[in-house]
Amino acid sequence: MTAQYPPPAASAGSDRSTLWGVLGIVVGLLCCGILGVVFGFLSIRDARRFGKSPVLGWVAVVLSVVNIVAGASLYASGNYPIG
Repeated sequence: MTAQYPPPAASAGSDRSTLWGVLGIVVGLLCCGILGVVFGFLSIRDARRFGKSPVLGWVAVVLSVVNIVAGASLYASGNYPIG
């Protein structure tokens, strides 16, 4: 029978899952939804790598996709303020 050992502890400063998640939410809502999706997936990847909850990354992805869909529907209806 083999013993199960926990994964090695990450060095300080290498876990950026919270940073990516917050950046994804802010950027995804304010300006660029595509970058928000990218940052959200980076947050999910780092959260899984370091054993943290990926909820912040998923929130960033969902809000960014909502922003993309809302912007596309406003643009298609002609109500988009730019252009």
